Amino acid sequence: MLTTNTKIEIITIGDEILIGQIIDTNSAWMGQHLNAEGFKIVQITSAQDNREHIIACLSAAEQRADVILITGGLGPTKDDITKKTLCEFFNCDFKTDQDVLADITEMFRSYGREMTPMQVAQAAIPSIATAIRNPNGTAPGIWIEKNKKVFCSMPGVPYEMMGIMEHGVIPKLKSFFNTPAIVHKSILTQGIGESILAEMISGWEDALPENIKLAYLPSVGSVRLRISAFGKSEELLQEQVESLSASLLLIIDKYVYGFDNESLESNVGKLLKQKSQTLSIAESCTGGYISHLITKVPGCSQYYIGSVVSYANEIKQDFLNVDKDELEKNGAVSEEVITQLATNIRAQFNTDFSIATSGIAGPDGGSEEKPVGTVWIAIASKNGVTAKKYLFGNHRHRTIERTALTALMMLRREIMND
Repeated sequence: MLTTNTKIEIITIGDEILIGQIIDTNSAWMGQHLNAEGFKIVQITSAQDNREHIIACLSAAEQRADVILITGGLGPTKDDITKKTLCEFFNCDFKTDQDVLADITEMFRSYGREMTPMQVAQAAIPSIATAIRNPNGTAPGIWIEKNKKVFCSMPGVPYEMMGIMEHGVIPKLKSFFNTPAIVHKSILTQGIGESILAEMISGWEDALPENIKLAYLPSVGSVRLRISAFGKSEELLQEQVESLSASLLLIIDKYVYGFDNESLESNVGKLLKQKSQTLSIAESCTGGYISHLITKVPGCSQYYIGSVVSYANEIKQDFLNVDKDELEKNGAVSEEVITQLATNIRAQFNTDFSIATSGIAGPDGGSEEKPVGTVWIAIASKNGVTAKKYLFGNHRHRTIERTALTALMMLRREIMND
């Protein structure tokens, strides 16, 4: 067994990836699963369906990685050139793997179909390779060892690649390389920017042990803090990460809504279910996006009653009883109107909480007094109404997303304080 900080490079082959016809989800899946096993991804490369380019990518990867994982180009058609190029790269011929041929034969027999020469050719692999059986297709994985390095080629079809990785490649890599234990924990924040967050926790970050790494992963309206620990004992690393997480929460608790893969909308739903409380929503500038997030969560019918998307002022007046004089005097994007929207939707739907949003998403419609990106959000409950004004910038979709997440975070705080 080789002991090393094992470095992996992923090479995806296919013009369809380079021209944006499909999205490379394979690399993301492999990166996630390999990292969990203690392997380090050093590079992801996309190659054309071109022998010279594939060979150049293989040669470069061989210099910087211990393991080169290749996806794509193993199909039976003429544009699938990966196997032929691998034979050229390793200066070897083909051989027919009898076990793979038996698998393919049985597959076609079960379908009641006859095999063609093209399907028989799927059992051909480079003569220096070992086949990894494909539980979901005809093209096997191809495992080649050279100078203490591993090359493994797999089909580009995602569910075929996943089957080969889970049942063949990852177990073989773990027996071939001795990798460290690794533990990740993500702390999810909303309502604070990356740079301000970094400044707030700089002292905590500077004191981290050498085996602990912190990554900032910002997205629209939120920042994920990922703590990664490396060492020999997973149990000890887990204890170390939990202790560090607890100390970090003492600094940023007001901005934290969850951990790891939890979403803000699922967290809010969990709190409402725990307290047997209900929610209604009046949306204007968000156009139903908050309701969409809420209804993505299974079981939301236990707490979510319904919404009114009151985009036009007439809808605000006729369906939510917003005062016409207030609309004319202050406009729809105002504290007076947002307060009425939140109060009235809660009363009409008889819920414990309500959310209301109104704003100028843009790119048009702004003024000097109310520029594009101006948004009012209100949360109503039995304790009254909390309303707040925000400036979210001039990008329409980001404004809608940030408004939705901010509204959910405001609701979360109201539920927690109730």
